[in-house]
Amino acid sequence: EHSACFPGRITEWLTFDNMHHQWLLLAACFWVIFMFMVASKFITLTFKDPDAYSAKQEFLFLTAVPDSGKLQGEQQFPEELKPTGKMLSDGQLAQPLVYMERLELIRNVCRDAALKNLSHTAVSKFVLDRIFVCDKHKILFCQTPKVGNTQWKKVLIVLNGAFPSIEDIPENVVHDHEKNGLPRLSAFSDAEIQKRLKTYFKFFIVRDPFERLISAFKDKFVHNPRFEPWYRHEIAPGIIRKYRRNRTETRGIQFEDFVRYLGDPNHRWLDLQFGDHIIHWVTYVELCAPCEISYSVIGHHETLEDDAPYILKEAGIDHLVSYPTIPPGITVYNKTKVEHYFLGISKRDIRRLYARFEGDFKLFGYQKPDFLLN
Repeated sequence: EHSACFPGRITEWLTFDNMHHQWLLLAACFWVIFMFMVASKFITLTFKDPDAYSAKQEFLFLTAVPDSGKLQGEQQFPEELKPTGKMLSDGQLAQPLVYMERLELIRNVCRDAALKNLSHTAVSKFVLDRIFVCDKHKILFCQTPKVGNTQWKKVLIVLNGAFPSIEDIPENVVHDHEKNGLPRLSAFSDAEIQKRLKTYFKFFIVRDPFERLISAFKDKFVHNPRFEPWYRHEIAPGIIRKYRRNRTETRGIQFEDFVRYLGDPNHRWLDLQFGDHIIHWVTYVELCAPCEISYSVIGHHETLEDDAPYILKEAGIDHLVSYPTIPPGITVYNKTKVEHYFLGISKRDIRRLYARFEGDFKLFGYQKPDFLLN
């Protein structure tokens, strides 16, 4: 009897042992999955801020990159619903809100009747001369000198096909409008101008208005790196003759002379003598007519690290060109520098300067510089 039923017991024991191993294996699998989930959560938390790394990236030059096309399985959206900018953890859009608020502010200031003389201008040939055209990608860029425009012009030169990459563009060609392959909007017929203004992606860049004036003064009258002698030898003497208070002072043009010229309500007669050279210090309103032309995006020099990639993406060219990584701190507003340049200049002259540029301060959300005015 015992020997007859012994094989059955062996079978039962083997079956039990097998099941025991399977359960152990299953438990081990669950343990591995659980540990992986914990680890991945830890990794996500540790590396949540990609910007902390991006600041350490080496300086990249603007270069044309090949069109790699859509990624496989990339989600398609109707054009009007396509999400843009950085995503928050709950899926809400973060960045575009800033750009929408900037455009809304412009619309509100443009409607303010009290500021009409400071915010409105005719879309004249002077304005159309400032706007560069890229027909291939349907882009209009309004040039605002002393706000890092050279890099944007290089982007458009490559996009227009005049040069294969940024590195191939000789420095002396960038601002030579006979050679750089950048047509101005003024070169087109009225009908073609209107068509482009209505349908193209349009943008320009601004910075704190007073800091821009300091940059213009340094670039044209102090350092003059591109060797443009007419600023020192023709424009500066004209400003000194009319605006220098101390006639025995023999030094070259001072920032105080420059401020007095710009704040003079009758500055226009000198502007006419200076011609297009005034583009380096006239208001953004006079350059780009933001109340008359409906721009798609307004970039700020102070936040260019975020704004440049956003503009490239919104213009649909981020797969063709990349903007260089901006060295930390280079675009930050420098209050100390502004205070240093305005030191010793009378409050009356500073207030007159602010009165002229108030439209720029209000339209683009720059704080009134009370520390200089009061």
